[in-house]
Amino acid sequence: MSRKGPPRSKYTVGWICALAIELAAAEAMLDKRYDDPGPEHGRDTDNDTNIYTLGAIGDHRVVIACLPGGQMGTTQAATVAVQMKSRFKQLRFGLMVGIGGGVPSDKADIRLGDVVISQPDGGHGGVVQYDFGKTTPDGAKLSGFLNTPPPILLSALPKLRARHIRNKEAVTKHLSRYQEMPLFARDRAGIDELFKSTYSHVGGETCAACRKDKQIHRTLRSVEEQVMLHYGTIASGNQVMRDAVVRDQIGSQIGGVLCFEMEAAGLMNSFPCLVIRGICDYADSHKNKRWQPYAAATAAACATEVLSIVPAKDLAKMMTIDEAVW
Repeated sequence: MSRKGPPRSKYTVGWICALAIELAAAEAMLDKRYDDPGPEHGRDTDNDTNIYTLGAIGDHRVVIACLPGGQMGTTQAATVAVQMKSRFKQLRFGLMVGIGGGVPSDKADIRLGDVVISQPDGGHGGVVQYDFGKTTPDGAKLSGFLNTPPPILLSALPKLRARHIRNKEAVTKHLSRYQEMPLFARDRAGIDELFKSTYSHVGGETCAACRKDKQIHRTLRSVEEQVMLHYGTIASGNQVMRDAVVRDQIGSQIGGVLCFEMEAAGLMNSFPCLVIRGICDYADSHKNKRWQPYAAATAAACATEVLSIVPAKDLAKMMTIDEAVW
């Protein structure tokens, strides 16, 4: 149930997602829901087309917005962020939370349902726009640099990692919010299958017809380790990645890519944020939508745990997003 909310100037966290399933997962994390109180002085004069969900997670007052239906990509994400910070002028940082395609490797045992979190690594700021640059005889050369997440969020990551080391349920405890929402259940997602990068999907909605001898066999995880957190570089671009060979080529060129997605590159330099992605596929031809709800839930649960670490009282001392990006 919604209630009359505090003035817009009291909201300090902006949460952006791209899909309706991600929005539903985010809304389930709210401890309270608020109605928009409207402008504090006069009428809105902006051209804001966003539709917001307002609420509280712990002591944090949070604004959630979703990209327009069917319109994904870095430009759309940037537009939503610009409108959000124009209407809610006291936002201190953002969260980009949703699903992404994982890049499993010998160094990163990424599984479906795991969570990847943007963190500076290998000379990158945490997010790299892989389709922005130029092609040379030596391969693709990236140009431009995307900002790192805000310092207060980077400071929260070691504590998040420590909590998860001590207690594997530090993040998954929040999944209890979905108990009456069976769409988000892990059991509904099905089997976690990873195929060799050179083997293409045979066809159909599932991999029932794909050759089982082309699967990569991995040791089963214990129940306590079903959701693991990974920290490092997220590759962002305007095209859906569904070719494992290209995935691995780009990952090798950039170095240590953990995840592919389609929005974050549009945010990092104008909307300081942490990117949190639940892994719903392996960015290959075998991708389907069965794992999307559960992956959206694990990402939202991780974002909630991050907010539980960040002291709300400290945000008043921080610059607003607009002050920080200038």
